[in-house]
This record gives sequence, structure tokens and C-alpha cells, in this order.
Amino acid sequence: MNGKGTDMESISENLELFQQIMTMVAEHFGKNCEIALHDFSTGDNHTIVDIRNGNVTGREIGGCATNVGLEIMNGKPAEDTFNYITYSPNGHVLRSSSIYFHNAQGKPVGSLCINLDITDSIYCEKWMREYNNLPENDSNAANAPKEFFTSNVNELLDFLIEHCIQKFGKPPKLLSKEEKIQFIAELDSKGVFSITKSSDRVYSLLGISRYTFYTYLDAARKSASENGADSQG
Repeated sequence: MNGKGTDMESISENLELFQQIMTMVAEHFGKNCEIALHDFSTGDNHTIVDIRNGNVTGREIGGCATNVGLEIMNGKPAEDTFNYITYSPNGHVLRSSSIYFHNAQGKPVGSLCINLDITDSIYCEKWMREYNNLPENDSNAANAPKEFFTSNVNELLDFLIEHCIQKFGKPPKLLSKEEKIQFIAELDSKGVFSITKSSDRVYSLLGISRYTFYTYLDAARKSASENGADSQG
């Protein structure tokens, strides 16, 4: 079964096969791995026709499409995407992958998505870094990534945000006020906020308002300016 250019007009035609695959993935990766099957023929408000471990995002059968699914149902090209970072409603960090299925005319008819909760492993990674006595600022570590090559600015944004999350070692929404300011400062120092709509994404994942975000950003820049003046003095 090929995802593109098939004779499948709806997910229901191969539902049993999809469910068999979903069962295998769920059993293999366990309770922290959500697998969601979307059928775009059911309407954007009820695309989820099967889901395993829905507790990861709090969704269930009959649930609606995501914002990305909605865009695809309204004409945006559907391209398979792997290992991108998303966030559950409770602030947990997820590693996600999505594949799309098309009919003979190339129109997307549904998708199969995996959302793996990696929050605990991020905490563990932070603990291991401290246990191994690595530098607190991992930009000084010998194995820290110095450059990331991509032709897609959104992938670059994903990379910079994920790297920042790993540095702080816990879900962004669970950071304290001071940590959120530091989080914003870290991204600002990398030039993140020159990317279109990056601020919208950051204040959403931090669980703060747009106004609060810009207040924190001003505080971060003021602190950076003062520290720079002190170092020159």
C-alpha cells in the first residue's frame, strides 16, 4: 500500500490493516506512544477514526483534526514529516511523525500519526548531564551542534526550540517565570524571533499570553544589554 496515488478513496477501505499496524506500534512502544488514524472524508470535526493511547494528548475516537490536518484538508500539500517536536495540552514534549494517504487523483484522504511523549527522557537527559558533570551551558560542550543545515526555516525553528528545551530539561510550560525569561533570552540570542510567527509559537508552548511574552522578551533584552555594558566596563 503506497501512500500516494492509490485507489483508496477513504481510510475505511483499509481500516482493518491500519488497525493491525496501530496495534503493533502501540504494543511495541508502550503507553507513552499515541497512534492516531485520521479519515479526512468524515469532516474536519470528526477525523479521528481510531486512536491508541489517546491519554498522551487527551483525544479519543471522533475527535477533530489538528491545525495542520485542517490546513491539508483545505488544500495545503500533504507531505510526510518525521521526528518533529509538538506539545500536548498539559505541556508535555512529544516527538511526532505523520504520513498521509492519497487517492488516485493525488488528493489526501487521511493520515497516520505517532506522538511519543519524551518528557521523562528529557528530564533523564538533564540528570545525566549533571551527573556526568558536563558544562551547564551546553554550547561550550565539545559535542554540541554548531550548525544545522536545512532548506526549510520551520525545520530550523524546530531544531532551535528543541535544543533549548533539552538545555532546560523540562517542558516549557513547567518552567518558572525566571526560567521562561531565560528560555526566551536563549532563543533571542540565536536570532529565533526574526523568523515569521516564531513568537506566536514560543508564547504558546510556554503557556503565556502574547503580552506576557513581549514583557519577558523586553526583560531578557534589557538584562543582556546590562550584562554587556558591565563586561565592557
